[in-house]
Amino acid sequence: MVCLQIFSAANLSSSSLKTVNAAIHIPKLPRVFSIPQLPKTKPLLEDFINVSRHRINTDQLEKNSVVLTTQSHDRNTNDIIIIKLYAVLEAVSDRVEMHHNIAQQRNNWNTLLLNSINMITLTATTLAGVASAAATTCSDSSFLALKLSSALLFSAATGLLLIINKVNPSQLTEEQRNATRLFKQLQRQIQTTIAIGNPSEEDVKDAMDKVLALDKAYPLPLLGAMLEKYPAKFEPAVWWPSNKGKPQSKKMGKMNNGWSEELEMEMREVVEVIKRKDTEDYNRLGNIALKINKSLAIAGPLLTGIAAVGSTFIGNNGSSLAAFVPLMAGSLAAAINTFQHGGQVGMVFEMYRGSAGFFNFLETSIKSTLSEKDLAKRENGELFEMKMALKLGRSISNLRELASKSATGDMDEFASKLF
Repeated sequence: MVCLQIFSAANLSSSSLKTVNAAIHIPKLPRVFSIPQLPKTKPLLEDFINVSRHRINTDQLEKNSVVLTTQSHDRNTNDIIIIKLYAVLEAVSDRVEMHHNIAQQRNNWNTLLLNSINMITLTATTLAGVASAAATTCSDSSFLALKLSSALLFSAATGLLLIINKVNPSQLTEEQRNATRLFKQLQRQIQTTIAIGNPSEEDVKDAMDKVLALDKAYPLPLLGAMLEKYPAKFEPAVWWPSNKGKPQSKKMGKMNNGWSEELEMEMREVVEVIKRKDTEDYNRLGNIALKINKSLAIAGPLLTGIAAVGSTFIGNNGSSLAAFVPLMAGSLAAAINTFQHGGQVGMVFEMYRGSAGFFNFLETSIKSTLSEKDLAKRENGELFEMKMALKLGRSISNLRELASKSATGDMDEFASKLF
C-alpha cells in the first residue's frame, strides 16, 4: 500500500496546513520466472586448499617419519657394530699384555737355565778332574764320592738340557715378541677403523678372524699347543686368516678407485721379485738355522751323557783315557750350551721364520687384492701402493723402478736394492 500525502493551501493567510491521506491498494504481480543465485565459490576454494594442505602435510610427515625411522635404525646398527669392535679391541689389548709378560718370563727362563746348566756342567767337570788326580792319593770312600758326585751332576745337566732343548726358551721368547707386535698392529687397525667411522659387520668379522689366526699362530700354552721347535722342513710363519671362504666378484667395477693396468702390472712384478729374492733367501737362511739348531740340541745332551758315563770309569786300571773323556765332554757340552742358548740360535731360527712369513703375507695380500674384479671393492690403488712401498722399506718411485727393472729382466741392477 502506498500512502500519498496531499498538501493543500486553502487558507494561505492563516498559514494553516491541511493534510489529506489516501490509501491506494496495488495488487501483487505473479512470479513468472526466478533469477538463480550464483554459487559461492570462495568457500569451496578454501576447502580445497585446506584439504590439499592437509594431504601434503600428512605425506610429508609420513616421509619424515620413514626417514627418521631409517636413520634411527642405521644409528642403532652402527652403535652395535662399534660396541662389537670395542669388545674385540678389549680382547686384543688383553692379549698384548699377556704375550708381553710371557715373553719376559720365558726370556728369564733362558737366562736362568743357561747359567744353571753351565754351572752344573763345569762343577761336574771340575769334580771329575779332582777325582782323576786323587785316584792314588785319596781314600776309596773319598774317591768314590767324587766320582759319584761328578756322574750325578753330569746326569742332572743331561736331563736339564733335554728339557731346555725341547722347549727352546729363546725361540719361545721370540714367538711371544712377534705375537705382541702383531697384536699391537691389529689393535691400531681397529682403533683406526673406529676413528674413521661408519664401520660394518665385515670389519668386525675380519677383526675376529685375525685374532683367531694369531692365537693359532702363536699359542700361549706349552703343553699340547706348543709349536714344533725342530720341524722336518722349514715353513714360514702364517698369522693371517685364509681368504678361501671369501667370495670374489666376477664383474669388473666401473669405478677406477686409483687402479690402472700399469699399477696392476707393477704389483705383479713386486710379487715376482719377492718370490725370486726375499722369500728364497729367508727360506735358505731358515733351513741353515734349523740344521744348526738341531745339531746343537743333539750334541749338548749327548756330550753330558758321555761325560756322566765316563766319570764312573775314572781310576779303573789306572787308565788316563777314563779321566780324559769326562773332562773333554763336559767342557765341550758347556761351550755348546753357551753357543746354542747364549747365542739364541732358536731365536734366530724364529726370526727367519717370521721374516719369510712376512714376505708371504705381502705376496698373499697383493694376490688377494688383484683377484678382486670389482675395483670399487678393492682398497684404493694409490693407498695400496704406498702401503706396499712402506712395508718393503722404500719410496714409491723406488718401488716402481724395481718393478720396471724386474719386468725388463735386469736382475743384476735391481738385486742390489733388495734387503
